[in-house]
Amino acid sequence: MDSNSTPWSSSPHPSSIHAEALVTATPTIFPRVGYSIISFLMFINTLLTVFNNGLVITVMLRNPSLLQPMNIFILSLAVSDLMIGLCGSLVVTITNYQGSFFIGHTACVFQGFAVNYFGLVSLCTLTLLSYERYNVVCKPRAGLKLSMRRSAIGLLFVWIFCLFWAVAPLFGWSSYGPEGVQTSCSLAWEERSWSNYSYLVLYTLLCFIFPVAVIIYCYSKVLKSLNKLNRSVELQGGRSSQKENEHAISMVLAMIIAFFVCWLPYTTLSVVVVVDPELYIPPLLATMPMYFAKTSPVYNPIIYFLSNKQFRDAALEVLSCGRYIPHGPTSVSINMRPLNRGSRLTSLSKSVNTHSKVLPL
Repeated sequence: MDSNSTPWSSSPHPSSIHAEALVTATPTIFPRVGYSIISFLMFINTLLTVFNNGLVITVMLRNPSLLQPMNIFILSLAVSDLMIGLCGSLVVTITNYQGSFFIGHTACVFQGFAVNYFGLVSLCTLTLLSYERYNVVCKPRAGLKLSMRRSAIGLLFVWIFCLFWAVAPLFGWSSYGPEGVQTSCSLAWEERSWSNYSYLVLYTLLCFIFPVAVIIYCYSKVLKSLNKLNRSVELQGGRSSQKENEHAISMVLAMIIAFFVCWLPYTTLSVVVVVDPELYIPPLLATMPMYFAKTSPVYNPIIYFLSNKQFRDAALEVLSCGRYIPHGPTSVSINMRPLNRGSRLTSLSKSVNTHSKVLPL
């Protein structure tokens, strides 16, 4: 799409008749009211994204004690999600209000790059988070090695790995361009070329299917280990932590469901384009997957941060300007210690309700 064109460009020949100019300004891709509805929805999405992730970043920076190795992943997730909101949701709010991507081709390519990059960073950070939680719970020796240095190296790898996949289209392996109703930009899903197909196939395998497999495997192992630990504690005469286990199960289900809701449509579209290159995809249907992906920054802070009492208390303290005083234990959570034998079971059952510096499920 040319940088100066719009979904309802005016006639190429000048006209002195005002009525004719109004007719040529009628939307041809999507009804004007449709653009207004999308603009309003994305405005709400932008507000929630900026507020939720801004709150996470503020709370963690104001409370250095929260900057533990596992929680650094949450901070990285909040940063990438905030950038999705600013570079993605905010831009499409404005362009849908206008009814076209009126800010030019360069801005279109930048928006496609930014949303792709920060979206991949968020997705891979969630994968890394699940893997480290699996190590802490199921692999005692690996869990003990978790440190700020290990976390930083993991995040550095994630950001560089995702940068490769986001930069590749800038150098001709696939491309960025307008999509669907022409008010947002992303990977050129509609481009029918072998370069684009090869990119989409590897992109789908390495940036969606593999992360999904890792997340499902890790969290299923975590839940099995927690259930086994709970039964062992009961056999030793300790207090059952069934309530905490049920909370863990609900959290894992929320993580997986939110993950699929946000990213499955996006991936499905790429697969369909490769499998059936001749298939016609209506503009609105082609646009919706990217909008679903842009909602993930709203869910992530709630699932991974605000659902934890320790962090929720810290957030309420920030929002109330220090007037909020937490009541009861600092945190009621699942203590993410490795499954072990003997005397550790008793000490673990006693510490289930105590404060844990490792972010629980």
